[in-house]
Amino acid sequence: MIIIDAGIVQAIYIYCGGISLLYSILLINVIGFCTMWYDKKMAQAGKYRVPESRIFLIAIVGGAVGVLLGMEIFRHKTKDLKFKVLIPVIIILQVILYRIFYMK
Repeated sequence: MIIIDAGIVQAIYIYCGGISLLYSILLINVIGFCTMWYDKKMAQAGKYRVPESRIFLIAIVGGAVGVLLGMEIFRHKTKDLKFKVLIPVIIILQVILYRIFYMK
């Protein structure tokens, strides 16, 4: 069973301190994508689900593109208004912040 929580995400970011920003963003997006797959499978099986707060946490710390891809590919949470609106907003905000802080 895979359970992603804030501690795991924080540990990944601490561990990725020596790895470039690109690799850490790629890693957190893979985690976001896999989390959506896992949550979809658990929903189909009627078992324990990944809390929405954890999915949003993964998106906020850099995995929003992975979460969005997982939503579309697995057709999961696509009718949930919070996800339809907030995940793209998070992506837009992350692009703006990236341009401000890394594109000087």
